[in-house]
Parts: sequence; C-alpha cells; structure tokens
Amino acid sequence: MRWLVGLLLAVLAPVLGGGCGNQRSEVVVYAAQDRVFAEPVLREFERVTGIRARALYDSEATKTVGLANRLLAESGRPQADLWWSNEEMRTRQLVERRVLEPGFQTMGGRRRVLVVRTNSELARAGAGTVSLTSLTNAVWRGRVAMAYPVFGSTTTHFLVLREQWGEAAWKSWCHAMAANRPLVVDGNSVVVRLVGRGDADIGITDSDDVAFGRREGLPVAEVPLPEADGLWLPNTLAFVSGSRNRAAANALAEFLKSPWVLQRLEEEGAIDSNTGKPGTGQGLAEERWSALLAGMDASLEWLRETFVR
Repeated sequence: MRWLVGLLLAVLAPVLGGGCGNQRSEVVVYAAQDRVFAEPVLREFERVTGIRARALYDSEATKTVGLANRLLAESGRPQADLWWSNEEMRTRQLVERRVLEPGFQTMGGRRRVLVVRTNSELARAGAGTVSLTSLTNAVWRGRVAMAYPVFGSTTTHFLVLREQWGEAAWKSWCHAMAANRPLVVDGNSVVVRLVGRGDADIGITDSDDVAFGRREGLPVAEVPLPEADGLWLPNTLAFVSGSRNRAAANALAEFLKSPWVLQRLEEEGAIDSNTGKPGTGQGLAEERWSALLAGMDASLEWLRETFVR
C-alpha cells in the first residue's frame, strides 16, 4: 500500500502543484456512479491528497436525471467542479448544452444484460438464449422486470436501440413490451431483487447490479444479451464549465483514472473491465449521437406515455 500511495502522489504531483493548494483544497463532484462504489474511492482520494471531496449523489429511481437537471439549473453559477457518471448519454447532452466542457473522458464500463435465477434453465443455457424481441412473446407475459425507461441506463439503452433499429421497429417493440405487462420498477437493482425473490422470471438490467445482487446473496445469474441488443456503458468524467476549483477537479479526475481505482471498481463489480469494451454489447457510432440527442426529449415523452405506471 505504501508504494501505491507513493505512485499516486507522483502521478498527481504536477496537478496538485498547479494551484489547488491550501486556499481552495476541496472539489465538488456530482456522482451518478453508485454511492456504494464511489464513496470509498473518494475517501481514499482525500486521505492521499488532503483535498476534501464533497459529493452529491442521486437516487436509484432517477439516477443521472436529477443531477443533470441540477447542473442545468446551476449553469449560470456552477456549484460542482466534476461530473462522474456511469453512462454517457446525459454526459453528451450536458456537453452539447455547454454545461460540461467538451472532451469528456471514459474509464471502464458496464454492460446491459439479462438477469435470471441461478437454478433456471435460462441460466444453464447461457448467452444468446433470449433476445429483447423474444421478451414480447406471451410466455413472458407479466414475468419480465425492467426499470422505468425514462431514467438512467435504461433510458440510454432504449434510445440507442431506437437509433440502431429505426423508429418504426423500435416503437413496435416498445408497444409489444408494454402490452406484455412487464413489471416496471424504480431502478436496475430492484429488477435484480425481483428476479432473486422469484417475483419475475427474467429482468433487463446492468452487469454491476447483477454482481452486487450476487454479493448480497441473491440467487441470480447474468445472461448476456445478443450483440445486436446489447450496450456498453462507459463511466464518464467531465469538467463543469466555469467550475471554481479546477486544479482540485483535475487531481480527482487523474485519481479516478488511476490503475488502483480502476482495479478496485472492477473487483467490486462496478465496472466490467478497465481495458476497454468486452466482447458483448456495443456502443453507438459517433455520428449517430447527434440524432439521438436531437430526438431525445420527444422520445422520452413517448416512452412515458407508452410505459404508463
């Protein structure tokens, strides 16, 4: 541990010497990354650097939306210095609106997956057993759990699917999913718990939520989605435009990208890999993001009307 602290201090020395000093030795981070993963990392940053890290988190139900809206409201007088999200759609939206500085950074990531009970046939069959389109079949009626698709990674997943499948096919699938009476709940961790308790047979969720459920003793297993249905969700870091404590924000960003932090997040299941995209899941081509963001508000309103709770 001693050599690791020394290494981190060596990496951060140029940043720490650049002006965060004693006068403003704090950084405010708005963290959409789950608190259970982010909090210990931030406390270690404080211990190593002496810089106070004040974090604001969001709820499981609203995830990145609440924090993104707060950043928008504060854009004339920013209160945060650094944005740490566990997906990229809201980051891109905030960059486009100039609330965040351009050139956001990524660090590791997660996948959209299916979750089933450990002793089920689906768990034994493994990857490729079920596609998203097959979840509209009558056999799954009332047995599929999913997070409300206007918040968090579920929103990102649904809107990426819209760009990949085309609007007509996407709306047809959404209508069929809604008609099949899924259990629409507040957050991906709730999806995992429903499946673990046997209240649902299958759920659409994130790989980190399945990993956390298993650590909590839930009898659940991950089933990867087919390549065409999957999605890679990178963690993103971005500086808030006009932030007051830029040097300290630089220091925290460098710390969060350090091998020690990435290894810790990977070991705890917060990210799948710190080396890049795994073989399953995919991202959205760069040129398609503009179209997604341009139609985002209308698509979200349509999803609210379609998946009425």
